[in-house]
Amino acid sequence: MNRESIAQFRAKLAPIGQQAKGLILRVPLKARIVLGLFLIAAIFMAIYTALTAKDSMLHVKVQHGFHNAQVSVWVDGDLAYSGTISGAVKKKFGFLPSDAVQGSLSQMIPVHSGQHTIRVRVAPDDASAQDDTTTGDFARNGERELFVAARHSGLSLAWQGAASSAPDAPSSSFGWMSRYAGSLLLSIAGSIISAITGFAIRELPGRLRTASDAAPKAEVSGQ
Repeated sequence: MNRESIAQFRAKLAPIGQQAKGLILRVPLKARIVLGLFLIAAIFMAIYTALTAKDSMLHVKVQHGFHNAQVSVWVDGDLAYSGTISGAVKKKFGFLPSDAVQGSLSQMIPVHSGQHTIRVRVAPDDASAQDDTTTGDFARNGERELFVAARHSGLSLAWQGAASSAPDAPSSSFGWMSRYAGSLLLSIAGSIISAITGFAIRELPGRLRTASDAAPKAEVSGQ
């Protein structure tokens, strides 16, 4: 595109820009401020969503020997999963009943990429609760399998295989910073939305009263 074409394009856009500017100036100043704050809050919410997106996956596989139990999984101290597992009596030679009980669980849990502390707790109905903790690195857009063996004798955790592409230290640090920044942006957006709500609560009754007062005056003047 040459300079002449650019000049013609700008000349065509000039009237549109002037019309848009005129429309904006007709909007009351308070309304423009509210719309601006709403736009800023929407931008903060979009950035928060992008920063806090869970881009990795934790695959928990549980093998247990209980009739019924409650399984809970925490990621960095936050409860990520809680559910009930059940087992069936294991038969010898495929048909003879025995005292052994066997059951399994497979659960996918979305997590952020980076390093995380995983805590697993199994609370059987007929035995004492067991829990164990481990730490693992999660690659971006990757998946890690955590094998959990829960027996009456105890609970053990073991990672299956290696991370597809183990993140380096800066990636882990970035994950922590992104979560912190996301929380900060969410707080700012919440404050802006609260301010807009408060403004609407204060101004709306007055606007409604003005409109209701103007309606009878218009009817009287028309008569």
